[in-house]
Amino acid sequence: MNTGAMLVIGLGCQRGCPASTLRALLEQTLSAHGIALHQVRALASIDLKRDESGLLELAGQLALPLTCFSAEQLAGYERRLSHRSEIAFERTGCYGIAESAALALADQLGTTPATLLIPRQRGPMSTLALAVVA
Repeated sequence: MNTGAMLVIGLGCQRGCPASTLRALLEQTLSAHGIALHQVRALASIDLKRDESGLLELAGQLALPLTCFSAEQLAGYERRLSHRSEIAFERTGCYGIAESAALALADQLGTTPATLLIPRQRGPMSTLALAVVA
């Protein structure tokens, strides 16, 4: 892993998803890919989740900023997604929250276009993706 690379986690979750569920998915995913938690710089989601207690609690536990994007902002990432969810589109107006949010924030933070290092992972009530940018 290039030490100059910035890792950003995108998260999607159902209403009421506890922080412990999100954290378990995060830790399992990072562990499976040999990535240390301290390498993650920020969390991202959709603005519909900006008041989601599990997401806010997780961001607090990890001391990471949580950035939320509008469905309009995330919709622009459709062609870069590994997976398109019709259900997500019906509910939110974008085809994938975790991947889109990770890419959107990594693009915002980096100087080059972001890439998905880990495509959408599903956990109970939750989804996660990891984007990297130089």
